Amino acid sequence: MHRSAPRLSRILACAAVPVMLVAVGCSSDSGSGSDAEKKAGSSSSSDSAGAEPTKPAVEPAKFTDLPDACTSIAKNTVKDLVPEAKKKGGTAGRSSDLAVRGSCSWNGLDDKGVKGSQYRWLSVAFTRFDSDQSLGSGAARATEDYTKQVAKEKASEGAQKAAAAAAPGIGDEATAITYQLNKTDEDFEYATVVARTGNVVVTLTYNGAGYAGAKTPSAADILKGAQKAAKEAVGKVDATAGAGGAEASPSAGDAKKDDKKEEKKDDKKGDAKPESEATPKS
Repeated sequence: MHRSAPRLSRILACAAVPVMLVAVGCSSDSGSGSDAEKKAGSSSSSDSAGAEPTKPAVEPAKFTDLPDACTSIAKNTVKDLVPEAKKKGGTAGRSSDLAVRGSCSWNGLDDKGVKGSQYRWLSVAFTRFDSDQSLGSGAARATEDYTKQVAKEKASEGAQKAAAAAAPGIGDEATAITYQLNKTDEDFEYATVVARTGNVVVTLTYNGAGYAGAKTPSAADILKGAQKAAKEAVGKVDATAGAGGAEASPSAGDAKKDDKKEEKKDDKKGDAKPESEATPKS
């Protein structure tokens, strides 16, 4: 009887051991599950942080079309600025896509006999830019081209007394560049207005010279005529070009590549052959 008490104590002690092990095991399993959840959460957070953010969609282009360049300036304005124009309706420039690029020009020699002759050249060109997710909005692309065109006009070869000034009231922004150029032994007065309205850039050039003793037109008159015509051309874009998101179309840059011959003509601004004079180039 005295030996049974210690034996009973050893049995009870042994029976308690599995219970403790089970408790420890449960505690360990609980900790492992928590660590797994933490690792999964950490991995998810890391993946989220490493993902590249989605770029916001570019603003849709305001204009999806261009007006007819040869009708963008009123007939009376053309008649006033280019008396005796060879082609009253103008000469359209070549373009692979008139919804992206268009141009037109007029030139004429007003022969006044012994009083000499007055030569005038007028040209207008439109370039439209679509919005592109990789290139930017049409307005931003047009602004970039506008800046380039202004710089190009300022650097015109042979230009004398070149000056540039803002031309308020024409589109969203506009700059007028004026200068003198001596060609065919005559003094030409030039004025070019580069303007931007939305995603369209308008470049209008007007110049003139006096022949056979006639006076050279005043710089003020040439500038005034250029600004008037440019305002009409920009107004035509605003009035007739369709607004809204542009459909996919060739970029203005591609159109320019296709129109190299047209650009060469533009560089000669004012080529005309008066019947009794050498060909003036403007």
